[in-house]
Amino acid sequence: MRILIVNVNTTTSMTDTIAAQAAAAASAGTEIVALTPRFGAESVEGNFESYLAAVAVMDRVLSYTEPFDAVIQAGYGEHGREGLQELLDVPVVDITEAAASTAMFLGHKYSVVTTLDRAVPLIGDRLKLAGLDARCASVRASGMAVLELEEEPARAVASIVAQAERAVAEDHAEVIVLGCGGMSGLDDKIRLATGVPVVDGVAAAVVIAEGLVRLGLSTSKIRTYAPPRPKKVTGWPITASA
Repeated sequence: MRILIVNVNTTTSMTDTIAAQAAAAASAGTEIVALTPRFGAESVEGNFESYLAAVAVMDRVLSYTEPFDAVIQAGYGEHGREGLQELLDVPVVDITEAAASTAMFLGHKYSVVTTLDRAVPLIGDRLKLAGLDARCASVRASGMAVLELEEEPARAVASIVAQAERAVAEDHAEVIVLGCGGMSGLDDKIRLATGVPVVDGVAAAVVIAEGLVRLGLSTSKIRTYAPPRPKKVTGWPITASA
């Protein structure tokens, strides 16, 4: 089984971190192929960058020339999953939905701890669109920019832990979700500090993608995610095949 996992930003070191977390969660015999978009922002922290990333991720996946069995979009709260589902006949899993749905198996309410405050409404909107908001106790910002997660890992853990503890004490969350692909690999540290289950979206998405492939299931093509109607699309795909 080959699963593509696509970073939503152009920072290759973050792609490497995501790839390592995905590989650690994968079963024996599952090959993880991590992809970085060929254009876009170095970090995604707003609507403009998110919509740009959606196009960049679709472009990167379509220009991948080898066979694959599933795709994971590794951006928390980002746009684009629906477009991939229209374009592909294999399962498409977004880490936002993978993490939230997994969290609901583990407790009554979950809270998301993300990066900057400006990401909070974007994540709330994506959870609502996915129908996963009813059991979300809160979405909290750690105050750490995406790139700071790599630059200052100790401060990142401390900031995430502080908000996770507030989510448990004040919002009555019973599970914490890490609300950024760049937080991959921090789940054990946060779990030890808070004493509650902590869900990493990358790991959860890998397990879900593997399960869908093994069950022989993929996106319904009957209506919402039917393939795009044949028509001229100028300038697409944007980049040439690698």
